[in-house]
Amino acid sequence: MTGYARKRIFRHAPPAAAPGRLGRLLAGGSQGLSRPGPKRMGKALLQVQLGQVPRIGKRLKGNLGGLVELVDDFDGDTFRAVYTAKLAGAVYVLHVFQKKSTHGIATPKYVTDLILQRLRGAQAHHTEHFGKES
Repeated sequence: MTGYARKRIFRHAPPAAAPGRLGRLLAGGSQGLSRPGPKRMGKALLQVQLGQVPRIGKRLKGNLGGLVELVDDFDGDTFRAVYTAKLAGAVYVLHVFQKKSTHGIATPKYVTDLILQRLRGAQAHHTEHFGKES
C-alpha cells in the first residue's frame, strides 16, 4: 500500500452509475482546491467527472504524457491542476499549485517528480480499491 492510500489522501466522491453522471473524483495533493482561487478550475474538474473535455485543459507531453493540466488565471496569478482520467471510473487529481515561474513556462523538475510519484500512488490505489488497472 502506498503512503497516499495509507494516509487517505485520496477522497472519494459518489461512484458513476451511467454516462452523464458524476465519476469518482480522488484528490491527492489538492489542498489548493480548498483555498480561494479560480472558480473555473472546480467547474473544469466537474466537466471531467461528467466525461467532458474542459476548455482550460491541455494534454501534457514528455514524461508527463497522458496527463492533463488545467490552467487558469485568478487575481494576477496562474493556477494549475494536473489530473489523470485514464483509470476507469475515476479522476485522480495529482497536484494543484500556483505557478511561480523561475525559468519561463517550464514546470520545475521537483514538481514533475512529485506528480509522477503521485501518479504511481494513484495507480496502486486504483488497483487496490477498484480492481485491475485500465
